[in-house]
Amino acid sequence: MFRRIGNAVVRHPIWTIVAWLIAAVAIVATAPSLPSNSDESSFLPKSYESIKAADLQQKAFPSAFTPSAIALYQRTDGGKLTAADQKDVARITTELGKKHIDQVQKVVPGPPSKDGKYTMTLVQMDSKNAGQPKQADAAKELREQAKELAKGTHLDVKLGGSAAQALDQQDSSKRGEALIGIGTFVIILVTLLIIFRAPILAVLPLVLIGLVSAVANGLIAYATKLFGLQANSSISSILIVVLFGVGTDYFLFLIFRYRESLRAGDEPKQAMINAVDRVGEAIASAAGAVIIAFLALVLSTLGFLKQMGPALAIAVGATLVAGLTLIPAVVSLIGPKVFWPSKSWQKEPQNARFAALGRGVQRRPALTAIVSGLVLLVLSIGTLGYKATFDLASGSMPKTKESMVVQDEMQKAYSAGAAAPTDVYLSSTDGKQLDGSRFKEYARKLGEVDGVASARMTQLNKEGTTADFTVTLKYEASTDKAIDAVGRVRDVAHSAAPDGTEAVVGGMSSIYKDIDAAVNHDYRTVFPVAALLIMIILGLLLRSVVAPWYLIASVGLGFGATLGATVWIFQDAQGHSGLMFMLPVIMYLFVVAIGTDYNILMIARLREEAREGRNPREAAGMALRHAGPTVAAAGFILAATFATMMLAGNSLLSEMGFAVSFGIVVAAFVMAMFFTPSLTALIGHAAWWPGHGDRAKTPGAGAAGSGTVRHAEDRDTAAHDPAGRRG
Repeated sequence: MFRRIGNAVVRHPIWTIVAWLIAAVAIVATAPSLPSNSDESSFLPKSYESIKAADLQQKAFPSAFTPSAIALYQRTDGGKLTAADQKDVARITTELGKKHIDQVQKVVPGPPSKDGKYTMTLVQMDSKNAGQPKQADAAKELREQAKELAKGTHLDVKLGGSAAQALDQQDSSKRGEALIGIGTFVIILVTLLIIFRAPILAVLPLVLIGLVSAVANGLIAYATKLFGLQANSSISSILIVVLFGVGTDYFLFLIFRYRESLRAGDEPKQAMINAVDRVGEAIASAAGAVIIAFLALVLSTLGFLKQMGPALAIAVGATLVAGLTLIPAVVSLIGPKVFWPSKSWQKEPQNARFAALGRGVQRRPALTAIVSGLVLLVLSIGTLGYKATFDLASGSMPKTKESMVVQDEMQKAYSAGAAAPTDVYLSSTDGKQLDGSRFKEYARKLGEVDGVASARMTQLNKEGTTADFTVTLKYEASTDKAIDAVGRVRDVAHSAAPDGTEAVVGGMSSIYKDIDAAVNHDYRTVFPVAALLIMIILGLLLRSVVAPWYLIASVGLGFGATLGATVWIFQDAQGHSGLMFMLPVIMYLFVVAIGTDYNILMIARLREEAREGRNPREAAGMALRHAGPTVAAAGFILAATFATMMLAGNSLLSEMGFAVSFGIVVAAFVMAMFFTPSLTALIGHAAWWPGHGDRAKTPGAGAAGSGTVRHAEDRDTAAHDPAGRRG
């Protein structure tokens, strides 16, 4: 099949390129705009208690005041607010209300802090549009107007709250995307220049993947609209890295094989056809593993991951098609001039470094497997200290952003949970009015829960069937202590509810509690499903039921090593309270799926070498010699591009960037180069059972096509290296 694809695109390169250009223009011109949502509650399905509470609040208290933005005031000299300052605050609050800013429904005074140094203005917005860009726009205008109204006073005013956080997150995301885009571009350009010493080859993947990126983004926008998926600003940053990182991987897989065919004496067009034929199956299998792993995210209960999975799968799918059609067409059209001014394509170098590594694996596969396995196991110990954090807002932007400063100052000036109180909604189950005489006792029981600062009944709906009890926790809403406390509040709220009533608990801490439960659900479903599907792909590629088991086990070890190293770096060394809650899910999929690419490339090459008549140890050594440079180059570029996410300036992308880049390094330089080939060499022919895909039809016979000349050279090399043929 892949030879037919290669023949078609190489014989008709112009038509292939034109078809891509027409598709790109049509998709980009007609694609809808991609929406964005930063409302944490939208990540959860309706069945969770926090979402049930939010729905009940909308029905029972449609006009209830829930601030979306908070203007926090303090004196410029840090002293206590004077009577004149209080008058200025009242004036600013009134004036803001008169502005009739879009989305703003109410502007009311807030309570002063106990130390008298702070006070606030509370702004309610349309709850139907929570987390939407229009509320970020409203926050921007509110911030500008508040600062303008405070001019000439002794007040310093800052805007915080969920709407302001959405605005700051949006701005931070744009800056992060720009830095990530520039960093990715520079890394790929410089690395390819060093590898090939050919400017055309350095620029070509950036141009081609840029075209693929436009197509992929358009297709993602169509899918998002068609299936009603939620979007999040962080996805754009991840897409940039995935498209350029994975796209460059497939470009390298193909170009290295194309160059090898040219060195073997093939005519240029035939060399590309042979390259697509030889490496096409590995690229398709690698992309299939990544796509399947990403699609497994649709099983997630979190809206953020449900959107990310299909989006990334579409991006990789578009990259796969480009890798088998667009890239071969363009390169075959240019021909060997693509390597200009370098002449390295004309003669095969000795690859002394990788040849030496290959001989090492060939001679001592057991020692190689033990040492590389121990490295992974030791790093995996760090997973025992893993803790999760659920504060998406502070995780996705620097602490210096204004809304984050407000959040920190409010925690110090007020009760830590005052900015995001918990609400317990008590409703009658038979539609009758609630017995008000029981409210005081119920509030007392809620107030006695460990971790609760205060609890009181704040409002009753018009029908008298639902009461709202406001519970203020002692801790900031996203902390582990707050999440544990809200769990205890739920237990008491449910058990202490009078006969004929039921209670649901809402608020941000309750949402985070449910997100925690949702993530644990994903660990039990997404992980095993993704692993099983990847094993099926490996089994189909290798025609074996043995190899997929130790390949997926090695990748699992790589995941443990990556998470352990990330815990040590960010929790232990940098003092983070925890890692972002969705990081293990994302890391698992990136490290397992993309990391499998290198295992697939190496094991496919090992099988090819075995089919040349080599015994298992010789095949492992030769596979490392010839596939090692490709894996090293691809792994370095992909790891470096993911590392650019650390430039975004927020803990979410910094943790993600480090974890995935470290995982790719482990996958490429530990698993694919040492652990996998050494294990395969040790297991021998049994690794390919029941298919025996490593057996040559005629022992010692050269493969057809571009490999004949090279393998003759290999046999000559081996003849001069008797130690290399021990095994």
